[in-house]
Amino acid sequence: MKQFRVDLIVATPKPQLCVYLGMHQDYSDFFVADNRQIWPDDKKAGEICIRRLLAGERGHYGPMEHAQIVFNVGWFPHSVMQQARTHRVGVSFDVQSMRYTGDRICQAAEGNLDIEEVFYLRPIGNYINRQGKKYTYSLKQRNEDIKLCQLAAKRYCELINSGFSEEHARSILPFDYRQHFILSFTLRALLHFLDLRSKRDAQLEIRELCKLIWPHIESWVPEFASWYKKKRLHRALLAP
Repeated sequence: MKQFRVDLIVATPKPQLCVYLGMHQDYSDFFVADNRQIWPDDKKAGEICIRRLLAGERGHYGPMEHAQIVFNVGWFPHSVMQQARTHRVGVSFDVQSMRYTGDRICQAAEGNLDIEEVFYLRPIGNYINRQGKKYTYSLKQRNEDIKLCQLAAKRYCELINSGFSEEHARSILPFDYRQHFILSFTLRALLHFLDLRSKRDAQLEIRELCKLIWPHIESWVPEFASWYKKKRLHRALLAP
């Protein structure tokens, strides 16, 4: 998992102020843009939003849709992308296509690229299955799986070189090839995503995605992040 990466592309500037202004217009007689000289700074705006929108589980999340953030997510297994993509409201994806980016598979097959650069295998260690039964993934088992990945990469390359289409050849690849994708959220959708995917019984790899996203949230919307960490993070509360 050390290869997993989340980089910030762009984010709404003064996001907490944007949320505040959305909230403020809801109950203001005047046109809020006419009063720029009395707008609070972003920190103060965030504090007001927490008190008026979120404290006491009021759950007034609508104004949080005005703030948006965009990430580049890299080297995660296909299974994480599939799970993440089930979130469709306030979330957008552009995903590296295996129809157009198969050259890296052949590079790995030829030994020019580490096989684990293109395929993901879990670290060795102790795990628990969905029925609560404990098991161990040993170094020996993992090495055997690496060999299977290498064989699949070689077969893929053979098929491509013999004229097969990429979408045909990829059918023999292990499920968890690595993919990069662009991922954007509204602030509301982002916290909803964390509600569902950072809880302790979520799949290991998507929890790691949440872990890598979290520092960006703390930097971007510090007052919202502080409230969320105290009230909802890892608590598996019903997502709004």
